[in-house]
Amino acid sequence: MSDLLSIGASGLRAYQSALTTVSDNIANSATPGYSRRAVQLAENASTNGVLAQERSTVGNGVAIVGVQRLSDELRNSSVRASGADLARTESSITWMARIEGALTGNQLGSRIADFFNSAKAVAADPTSSPARTGMLEAATSAATAFQTTARALEQVNTDLDQTADGAVDRINQLGAMLAKINEGLGRTPPNTTSQAQLFDQRDAALTELSALTDITVTFTNGGRVDVAIGGPTGPKLVDRVTSGTLSYVRNASGAVSFAMLLSGQSAIASPGGGALAGIAEGAQRIADARNQLDAIATGFVTGVNDVQAQGRDLDGNPGAPMFAAGATPASFTLALTNPRGIAAAAVGGGPRDNGNFANLQAMRAAGGFEAAATSLIADNAATLAGRRLVAEAQTAIHDGAITARDQVSGVNLDTEAVELLRFQQAYQASSKVIQIARDTLQTLLNVN
Repeated sequence: MSDLLSIGASGLRAYQSALTTVSDNIANSATPGYSRRAVQLAENASTNGVLAQERSTVGNGVAIVGVQRLSDELRNSSVRASGADLARTESSITWMARIEGALTGNQLGSRIADFFNSAKAVAADPTSSPARTGMLEAATSAATAFQTTARALEQVNTDLDQTADGAVDRINQLGAMLAKINEGLGRTPPNTTSQAQLFDQRDAALTELSALTDITVTFTNGGRVDVAIGGPTGPKLVDRVTSGTLSYVRNASGAVSFAMLLSGQSAIASPGGGALAGIAEGAQRIADARNQLDAIATGFVTGVNDVQAQGRDLDGNPGAPMFAAGATPASFTLALTNPRGIAAAAVGGGPRDNGNFANLQAMRAAGGFEAAATSLIADNAATLAGRRLVAEAQTAIHDGAITARDQVSGVNLDTEAVELLRFQQAYQASSKVIQIARDTLQTLLNVN
C-alpha cells in the first residue's frame, strides 16, 4: 500500500507542476520573447533494493526531471541575421528619404533655371528696370534655395548623429544586460524556470541587439554567450561577464566610425548590418550630397561673377560680383543690390547692348547647373526606390524566419488547451490512486 500511495503522490506532484507550466504558457502567450515551457517527466528509479526481476512488476512512480524551454538556436540565429539585414535597409531608407526631402523641398533646380531665364528678359530690354529688378530677385531666390538646401542637409546630419548616439547607448545597455545575464546563468541550476526566464531575457536582448548591429554569438557553458560586433572577427561587446563600451564619431568630411573599448583595449568596429550600418551609409550619402551641392554652388557663383566681370553695367562700369561667398560654398549671398549694376553689355557696348549675356548663356550650358541639381535628386531617388524593393524581400524573409522560430518556441493556445485537459485527467487519476490506496489500507486495518 505504501508503494501505491507514493506512486500516487509522485503523480500528484508531477502533474501539478505540469499544470502550472501549461498555465504559465497560456498566461504568457502574448508576452514578447516568451518561449514555451514543458515539464520533463521520467520514471522514478528504484532506491529500495528491489531485485532486478521484481522491477518489471513493481513501479516507483514518476519524477520531475526539470523544465524544458522549447527553443531552436538555428532558427533564432536566422531571425537575428535576417533582422540585421532588414534593419540596415530600413535605416538606409530612412536617411535617403530624409535626403530626398532636403533636396526637393526648396526647388533648387527650378530656382537656378528661373535665374537664367530672368536674364533673358534683361537681354530683351537691357535698360528695363523691372527686368533688372526681377533678375536680382531671381538671384536672391537661387541663393536662398542653395542656403536652405544646405541647412536641410545639415539638419539631417544632426538628426543622424542623435539617432546614432541613441543606438550606441542602447547597444551598450544591451551589452551590460547580457553580461549580467551571463553572471546569473552561472549561478542558476539547469532545467529550472529561473534558467528559462534568463534564456528568454538573453534571446530577447540578442534579437534587439541584432536589429542595431550585426552580431556573432558564441555559446559557452550553461547557455552563456560571448557577442562580437561586425562579423566573427569583430571586437567583442560581451566577453563572459564583462561588457564593452561602443562609441561613435563623425569627422569633418562626414564619414562615421565606431570603436569598442573592452577591458582597457580599444578596437575599430565595422558594422555590416543593423541600424548602425544603415546610419553609416546614410552619413556617407549625406556627405556626398553636401559635396555635390557645394560643387554646384561653387561653379554657379564663380561662373556668374566671372560673367559679371567680363561686361559693363548700365552706367558703363565694369561689372561687380553678383554673389558673395559664405562660410560654406552653398551659403553664398547676393552681393549686388543695385539693378543698374547688372553687366549685360559687352566691353565697348552702349546701355542697350546685351552682348555680355551671350557669355552668361554659354556659361549656363557649360556648367549644367540645373542638370546637376536634377541628377543629384534623381540618383538618390533611384537608389531609394531600389532599397524599398530590397526591403520588401527582406521583410518576407524575416517574417518567414520568425514564423519558423515560433513553430518551435511560440505558444499555441489550442495545443495548450489539450495539454491542460491531459494533465488535469492525469492529476485526477493520481488522486484516485491515492484514494483507492487509502480505502484499501483502511479495509485491511478493519479486518479482525
